[in-house]
Amino acid sequence: MSDDGHEQNGQGHERVPSRQRRRFAGISSRAYEHPADRSALVALRKLSGFDTVFKALSGLLPERSLRLLFLSDSVRVSDQQFAHLNDMLRDACYILDLEKVPPMYVTQDPQPNAMCIGLDEPIIVVTTGLVELLDEEEMRAVVGHEVGHALSGHSVYRTVLLFLTGLAVKVAWIPLGNLAILAIVTALREWFRKSELSADRAGLLVGQDLRASMRGLMKIAGGNHLHEMNVDAFLQQAEEYEAGGDLRDSVLKILNVLPRSHPFTTVRAAELKKWAESRDYQRIMDGHYPRRTADKDTSVSDSFKESAASYASDVKASKDPLMKLVTDIAGGAGGLGGRVRRGFDGFTSAPPPKDAPPQDTPPQDEE
Repeated sequence: MSDDGHEQNGQGHERVPSRQRRRFAGISSRAYEHPADRSALVALRKLSGFDTVFKALSGLLPERSLRLLFLSDSVRVSDQQFAHLNDMLRDACYILDLEKVPPMYVTQDPQPNAMCIGLDEPIIVVTTGLVELLDEEEMRAVVGHEVGHALSGHSVYRTVLLFLTGLAVKVAWIPLGNLAILAIVTALREWFRKSELSADRAGLLVGQDLRASMRGLMKIAGGNHLHEMNVDAFLQQAEEYEAGGDLRDSVLKILNVLPRSHPFTTVRAAELKKWAESRDYQRIMDGHYPRRTADKDTSVSDSFKESAASYASDVKASKDPLMKLVTDIAGGAGGLGGRVRRGFDGFTSAPPPKDAPPQDTPPQDEE
């Protein structure tokens, strides 16, 4: 509920549960979006005729079929069905000031999952596996995550990604056609991984309980065995994943993440904790955040600069061997040849013996 205790805002949220949580009236999704996600969204929103093109695409995409499928073969959340989820949904829309509450369905699937899809209007789908896995506060963060997707407009691009992924399979027998589709899918997946980090932040703004968000991510990774898990140890895995190994492992990390639409769970937990401890999060909680009314005045070039700066900062701060090598190259560090050779030999951190000849000295016949 809002700080003044009111549970009505005159926009269809009359029965919002009484919660001692801050409400962010008029908040723009730019407040919580990852810079790489935000720059792409700002650019797309500025494109003239963008909405018209995607509406035209709706005839090609299986959106109507998906809506009918969930309506006919899933359970629609309401006051009569999964009422506790309906309360969470209205609460999340109230906190993020999303005027139209999207329909939400529970579908029978033991795999814990949730998604927000749709071109014309977003719909939220959660699986029974997720409902059975999470407690109330953990589930609240997930519902907030999906409402964040809806507020950002991510559902449009997710629907396109699903369509293109299916198309790539259908045209796999056409070499060039398949490569073209896969290139688009790869770019969309990179954007979507960043959009998931954005939605995690939205989930935290809704739940306003970092511990619950962390527990939910841990359960998604390790199942309903919290008594066997530890948040600090879980976050340590993320640090070990980033810093461990040699250049070969760096390449394998890239290959492992390319086909995924979501970042790895430990990485999501570490990124969310980092944001929760940032000044940006505290400013939002203090009521200082961008409003939707200013979205139309947002500069595309400024958004891209923020995105580039974010990537550069990530590379510079990364402990990954490949990223450290990239930083050294950008900084003009000498002796990179030997470091690359040692990296692929598994000796990224082992310096050569003091009495050994310089390994980075190139042969005389090299330019």
